[in-house]
Amino acid sequence: MLAEKHRCAWGQTNNDLMHEYHDEEWGRPSHDSRHLFELLSLEIMQAGLSWQTVLNKRAAFKQAFANFDYRQVQQMAPKIPVLLENTQIIRNRLKVMAIINNARVIAQLAAKGEDFDHYVWAFVNNQPIRHHITSHDQVPNTTDLAKHMSKQMKADGFAFTGPVVIYSFMQAAGLVNDHEADCFVNQTLDE
Repeated sequence: MLAEKHRCAWGQTNNDLMHEYHDEEWGRPSHDSRHLFELLSLEIMQAGLSWQTVLNKRAAFKQAFANFDYRQVQQMAPKIPVLLENTQIIRNRLKVMAIINNARVIAQLAAKGEDFDHYVWAFVNNQPIRHHITSHDQVPNTTDLAKHMSKQMKADGFAFTGPVVIYSFMQAAGLVNDHEADCFVNQTLDE
């Protein structure tokens, strides 16, 4: 019998989507602008809700938001009424509008020759930050860096990017490694 993998406290659940997300995605450095936009959008949708709720609706979000292709999403403002009728997604007008707005900002960055990947990774000097977490209760809700990033992103036109959302995004995208020290994923990130 194989031993169960030791995961971070939040990843110790019976939900296969949570396991897959924890094991294969969360905290792993992402440099794909489409994926980064997806993670930011999902973190926006998660605000005030459980992450499991968002993961359970992720496939529907991908379908509703053109697989998070920011070039297509930036043009979806006329579809807001249709999106708000879609019972498969989280139907929060402010969050939906923020995702469309943020796609527009990312497209504007791209038009100036700046990739979203380079934009977000510049905040951490292109190196993931390791916090050496030994217990889940050590994980902060936000940090000074996330507050700085949030402030700059808002100044650059991003919406619904408060410090807590941004810190969660930083964790998801691997800008910050908050896997617990004895988590098997943390150990693979050291290799």
